[in-house]
Amino acid sequence: MKQNSNRRSFLKKAALGSAAITSAPTILASSRDETIWLQRQHRENNYSANDQINLGVIGVGIQGIYDANDALTVNGSKVVAACDLYTGRLDRAKELWGNDIFTTRDYRALLNQKNIDAVIVATPDHWHKQITIDALKAGKHVYCEKPMVQKWEEGQAIIDAQKSSGKLCQIGSQGMASLGNEKAKQLYEKGAIGDIVMLDFYNDRYSAEGAWQYPIPPDANKQTVDFDTFLGNAPKVPFEPKRFFRWRNYRDYGTGVAGDLFVHAFSTLNHVISSHGPNRALATGGLRYWKDGRDVPDVSITLYDYPKTETHAAFNAAFRINFIAGSGGGGGFKLIGTEGEMEVGQNSVTLKRSKLGLVPAGYSMVAFTEEMQKKIKKGYEEQNLESRASSLSTGTTTWKAPSDYKGGRHDHFSNFFEAIRGNGKVIQDPTFGLRAAGAALLANDSYYSKKPVDWNPTEMKII
Repeated sequence: MKQNSNRRSFLKKAALGSAAITSAPTILASSRDETIWLQRQHRENNYSANDQINLGVIGVGIQGIYDANDALTVNGSKVVAACDLYTGRLDRAKELWGNDIFTTRDYRALLNQKNIDAVIVATPDHWHKQITIDALKAGKHVYCEKPMVQKWEEGQAIIDAQKSSGKLCQIGSQGMASLGNEKAKQLYEKGAIGDIVMLDFYNDRYSAEGAWQYPIPPDANKQTVDFDTFLGNAPKVPFEPKRFFRWRNYRDYGTGVAGDLFVHAFSTLNHVISSHGPNRALATGGLRYWKDGRDVPDVSITLYDYPKTETHAAFNAAFRINFIAGSGGGGGFKLIGTEGEMEVGQNSVTLKRSKLGLVPAGYSMVAFTEEMQKKIKKGYEEQNLESRASSLSTGTTTWKAPSDYKGGRHDHFSNFFEAIRGNGKVIQDPTFGLRAAGAALLANDSYYSKKPVDWNPTEMKII
């Protein structure tokens, strides 16, 4: 594998001694703890009104507002239109982006606006496919929130629509273009952790808001909410504000913790190790606490198998979510290899390299006579299994973004807009988006079928 030659190069540099290690801090962890600052230069061009990217926001809920505001941190962008099925959100859109913006309940009316260059699709998951395809066919570039699809079978239609339209489609796993991901990918490809053995991802929450019990406005009624349009192709049910404002809690409209949270981890993991994804999943869990009418679990554990490829060894991944974590909450994303581990975040990466113990210590030697212990120790000494080089290449290095770093979400939109302007490609196109979403959604397929599920990560379909 290519990873083997990269690892040999990494170890060769480490074996040169501490001076060499210190002189190459961007890829090596030295035998002491250190912190290194990450840097990135963005294009900070000033654009005229005629050269700005005009945005339409379809879905002015929590994520739609955050997305639009993050987009506006990039020079040369402006929100000119907004669409939502709740009138209160259209009022909020005008508060945020100006009374002169075009507002509508009908996304097709927004797509008909000639002055819109790109749209943000931040609707419930069950609307992603149709609106994204319609937007591409209308000649708009699309930023589609993750997961790209509610069901993996929907993905190929988006891939085909993007290719035939000639427009760009960026999938919105916001940390994808971050400094943390960029450094983690560089370190992995240099062989910093050896062969990957395991991915450990977890997200613990301990609040009603974190468990998707979002507030419901007191003016929610059949006049202010277009509930029938919201349902779309989902089963017809009577008007229920909880289903509209807390749609993540229902299989008919959302994708549970897998689509909301696993997909971020798969996006980063597949990007860092240049993988198409896992080929098998086994999920368990349950609804342990938030029994508020939802039909998705609030505790979920899924184990994934990754096959051996040219860019990584075969390994396992553990994904776990707990929405009633009495510890108070927290999260982590850790790549564990044969020679080190990386804790990866949008703003930082911590690389830890330890010395592998190959020489037996007192625990196993106790079963032998004193004379035999001496012979065994001598035999290990002659093999020189624990060399000086292996000791020199240990330690912990943390790479951090500076205090003025605008964040991974800014970087993701910057990548999108630069691609629209012809400067490079989007980092998360629909094919990448389907591989991330498909892998995440395997957790749901396994959980509800109560059995393992096999997946073809190259062809992006269940076997």
